[in-house]
Amino acid sequence: MSSIPVPAPPYGRPPLRTVQVLGGAGAGSSAHVRSLAGGLAARGVRVTVCAPVAAEGEYDFTGAGAQFEPSAVNALRVACAGADIVHAHGLQAGMRAALALRGRRVPLVVTWHAGPVPDPGPLGGLTRLLERRVARAAAVVLGASSDQVDLARLRGARDARLAPVTVPLPGARSTAGDPGKVRAELGAVERPLVIAVGSLVPHRGYSVLLDAARAWLELDPVPLVVIAGEGRLRAELTRRIELEGLPVRLLGRRPDVPELLAAADVAVLPSRWEARSLLAQEALRAGVALVATAVGGVPELVGDAGVLVPYGDAAGLSEAVAALLADPARRTALAQAGPVQAATWPTEDDTVAQVLAVYDELMERARS
Repeated sequence: MSSIPVPAPPYGRPPLRTVQVLGGAGAGSSAHVRSLAGGLAARGVRVTVCAPVAAEGEYDFTGAGAQFEPSAVNALRVACAGADIVHAHGLQAGMRAALALRGRRVPLVVTWHAGPVPDPGPLGGLTRLLERRVARAAAVVLGASSDQVDLARLRGARDARLAPVTVPLPGARSTAGDPGKVRAELGAVERPLVIAVGSLVPHRGYSVLLDAARAWLELDPVPLVVIAGEGRLRAELTRRIELEGLPVRLLGRRPDVPELLAAADVAVLPSRWEARSLLAQEALRAGVALVATAVGGVPELVGDAGVLVPYGDAAGLSEAVAALLADPARRTALAQAGPVQAATWPTEDDTVAQVLAVYDELMERARS
């Protein structure tokens, strides 16, 4: 089998060397880096991904054409020492990359995947300090949504730009599941199935979702709510589910989220803040009716292809989901609108081209 030819660098220059830094194994940022690594490698760029070992096991950055290095401090310093451009994804990664580059004239690009922390306490103050340091250390900050760009400028970024993060289209495996079999496995054969996906952390808004689920106990049949994700709130959420007899199941981390979505009647995104939500993108592409909070980048991402409610409004969330479950025609209309809205988003190629243009600009700046 012939290999794909790698384009030659322009004007006989050596290949551009980039390091992509991940601070954690978040689904959205990890999928973005995997996509970016593949697109850059296909264009002749040498890519090293510094990330947790667990992220390499799940996202196979080496399979995308990148070299993988664990995100240990020493490994990161060595990788950055040989880079032309370092691109960090997230605040934690941005801070670690900035420290690794201290004393070196290597441009740092930081993509912000997370949003502002409204917590007025010590955690919020620490996060705001981290935002300022990362924003000022970066040559360019790329925001996945318009409000992230505004926040980066507020925190002192010299150059902040909108750069929507595109999630790769699901592969063939994602279409192979049998929705009926999935519903049977979950115990939702003769009842509606509502799904939420994301880590069990405070900003995901699952406490509000549980409040809404209490109201759904009055529906006939009572819908089953499943949450795919893991995190530090598992014990707290489990106690509430058991004490209040809520129709909610915590599934933990699941590798088959596309199959779960395909089996669901409604997808729910109750978050306090999101940029370009992975769940929202997957739900709209799959033609699954979506109810989401009107926060962060969600309205510009979803448009009219979903039902938006205020964050923290359990009654509004409950009523919106119940109305969709009682209205198959409305669910069908949203199912049809989702892929149409998704077609307006930048493609993976668009995203890679935009990032590569930023790299080229920084390299020209360094040469001049």
